[in-house]
Amino acid sequence: MERIKIGIIGGSGFYEMEGVKLIGEKSLTTPFGKPSDNYMVVEIEGRRVAFLSRHSRGHRYNPSEINYRANIYGFKMLGVERIISVSAVGSLKEEVKPLDIVLVDQFFDKTIKRKNTFFEEGIVAHVSFAHPTCPVLRELLYRAGKELGLSIHNKGTYINIEGPHFSTIAESNSYRKFGFDVIGMTNATEAKLAREAELCYTTVALVTDYDCWKEDEDNVTVEMVIENLKKNTENAQRLIKKVIPLIPENRNDSCECKSALKYSIITSPDIISEEVKDRLRLIIGKYI
Repeated sequence: MERIKIGIIGGSGFYEMEGVKLIGEKSLTTPFGKPSDNYMVVEIEGRRVAFLSRHSRGHRYNPSEINYRANIYGFKMLGVERIISVSAVGSLKEEVKPLDIVLVDQFFDKTIKRKNTFFEEGIVAHVSFAHPTCPVLRELLYRAGKELGLSIHNKGTYINIEGPHFSTIAESNSYRKFGFDVIGMTNATEAKLAREAELCYTTVALVTDYDCWKEDEDNVTVEMVIENLKKNTENAQRLIKKVIPLIPENRNDSCECKSALKYSIITSPDIISEEVKDRLRLIIGKYI
């Protein structure tokens, strides 16, 4: 199977953009089940890229139903080394306006229902997660966004709620008191698994609305979110097309994502079963 080094998680609009050549689809089965959808292999500016619709085409899975482990492991199977995750978020700050783009550098995870680690059932690892997104990839995206003249923020904290419901006003105001910037339902889980898989990961957060804390704004509705997401999709597409040629072919030693597991696997190798080793071969093979 040909290696595809760049992956993008988002909606179908990101592989249907103008000037992108569709190469084909790849249907994968991972040790953790089926990913949300087939991976769409496309060519952008001469580079092959794998797109995945996190909720599936047609939006079949709510945020807690997504098989995050299969999605990330599937990228690993394709040879992907860097993932750009594009997703809709609400703003928790006046200065982070609808239709802005936030390149998230921190997460606060409030989810409780999800499988958010590959390391269980006979193997334990504790990866460093102080800086949960890849600074190298984030800087490339920020540079590309500024060159395009986009309203883009090079950092921000994303609070990940369980969903699928939006926040109450009381919840929204409490998140503001903590100083969080944006709110969403998916990306912290993806980031944790990407780090365990030693993949560079960064979030391109598309601000669709002020969360319900802003009393002089209409309360958030699905219709509002979808309309603003459509408007922001065009800018996100431009950003993706601009950044792809800027991404180096290979990761250098300044990127710590590629060795996140080097000292993280705690379980003694001699008690790890062959079944576990086989299940995690693509992730732990270079260490065990």
